[in-house]
Amino acid sequence: MSRLTTAVLSCLLLGNLAFAQPAAAADAVSCEAKAVSKDGKPLAGAAKTAFLKKCNADSAGSITATAPSGSACESKAVDKNGKPLAGAAKASSIKKCEADAKGGDTKAADAKGADACEAKAVSKDGKPLAGAAKAASIKKCKADAKG
Repeated sequence: MSRLTTAVLSCLLLGNLAFAQPAAAADAVSCEAKAVSKDGKPLAGAAKTAFLKKCNADSAGSITATAPSGSACESKAVDKNGKPLAGAAKASSIKKCEADAKGGDTKAADAKGADACEAKAVSKDGKPLAGAAKAASIKKCKADAKG
């Protein structure tokens, strides 16, 4: 009886391994098919190697998806032209988005304080400030309000 159980478990394990291999191979084939330049020509050399490495990492990452909030923040990580951010800018944007999501009610209170400080950001002539001067004025106003 134990030999039969061992044989059945061995067959199941080998069958599982046999079916797991084509899925990884399919990912590799799909990445190979996507490895083309903007002109439609196949990539070669270091460009192809880098693309395949990134593609395989992305496909492996999609299998082990994290929390939905992370993907929501990742979809919001775009620049002012609507293009997706990359590298440190993307990481910073996602980190800020997740921190804002965890903030809860304090976010609403900060928004009210920011509105009040924004209203106070005017020059001596009464004209609204812009750029770095506005940012510095709002930062100082928030610091004064906190303590």
